[in-house]
Amino acid sequence: MRTVVVTDPPRADVDDAATLGNHGVATVHEALGRTGYLGPEFRPAWPGARIGGTAVTALCWPGDNLMIHVAVEQCRPGDVLVVATSSPSTDGLFGELFATALVRRGVRGVVLASGVRDVAELRVMGFPAWSRAVSAQGSVKATPGAVNVPVVLGGQTVHPGDAVVADDDGVMVVPRGDVDRALAAARAREEKEAATRAAFEAGELGLDRYGLRDRLEELGVEYVPYEKWTP
Repeated sequence: MRTVVVTDPPRADVDDAATLGNHGVATVHEALGRTGYLGPEFRPAWPGARIGGTAVTALCWPGDNLMIHVAVEQCRPGDVLVVATSSPSTDGLFGELFATALVRRGVRGVVLASGVRDVAELRVMGFPAWSRAVSAQGSVKATPGAVNVPVVLGGQTVHPGDAVVADDDGVMVVPRGDVDRALAAARAREEKEAATRAAFEAGELGLDRYGLRDRLEELGVEYVPYEKWTP
């Protein structure tokens, strides 16, 4: 690992990232062809948070949050701090004091491949956090890592400046160069879903709206009256 702090990397537009956050993880994920999702392990510390921001990345050693302190200085309004570890860790590398510092800098939330603690305080503060674990296990500040380098969380590579979208459904990353496409695709998907919602409210069935009856026939699914059915 090269112990380096990369300063002022290019970022996606923070307003565009926020708009992606308003669309939500499920919509953006589907709109982009089901890519970028970090997986079901990343859960919010408290329910109801929804954010979209630009990534500042930190690579730490397990049980060591030194580089989070370094990364805080590199954060600016509209960012999301994304923390990876060099090997698997569930230690509580982030808590209320870090959140206090990030709020002061206008950071929208944090995503951790490790653990988070001080959950009650984070909820009261309204500071959004997603992690793989909740753990009171503390950390040291001893080993150098890196800031604003590509990191991998949940099998997805996050580059500094990428858009990060997170809500109750989890977390996903949108590469900086794909943000415009993601916005257009998410808007189109929401319009399509609004039309489908209205159709369902009017009583139309998904079998008919999605043209699934012919598909069922192709798959050999039969409709049999109960009195003629035998196991």
